Amino acid sequence: QVELAESGGGAVQSGGSLRVSCVASGYGWQRSDYVMYWFRQTPGKEREGVAALDSRGQTSYADSVQGRFAVSMDNAKNTLYLQMNSLKPEDTAVYYCGADPRAFNIGRWQSWAPTIYYWGQGTQVTVSS
Repeated sequence: QVELAESGGGAVQSGGSLRVSCVASGYGWQRSDYVMYWFRQTPGKEREGVAALDSRGQTSYADSVQGRFAVSMDNAKNTLYLQMNSLKPEDTAVYYCGADPRAFNIGRWQSWAPTIYYWGQGTQVTVSS
């Protein structure tokens, strides 16, 4: 069993920055066994992929956040981060951390929301114009 706990969400003005975090824990947790993901969701819409980070450090980003967001992980703290810069009102969403044991697929991961194995509870990010 793996548990994921996000934190760091909040309200920020357009153009600002915010960093959200996700701590992984649990009996089944081992960094090398999982690819880590950030997804986001707004009411009435499907959960969409934002960023991915595999155990070798390979990253992938949605086109909408490329160049503005950066995903990283502190393996010693078992903590996944998403640094969000130049935020826009359309970035407003609940941000979810996910962990999945499947091999990283850079061309398909963004459609994997329905089948990601573990999710955190989410953290709200609100960007005002």
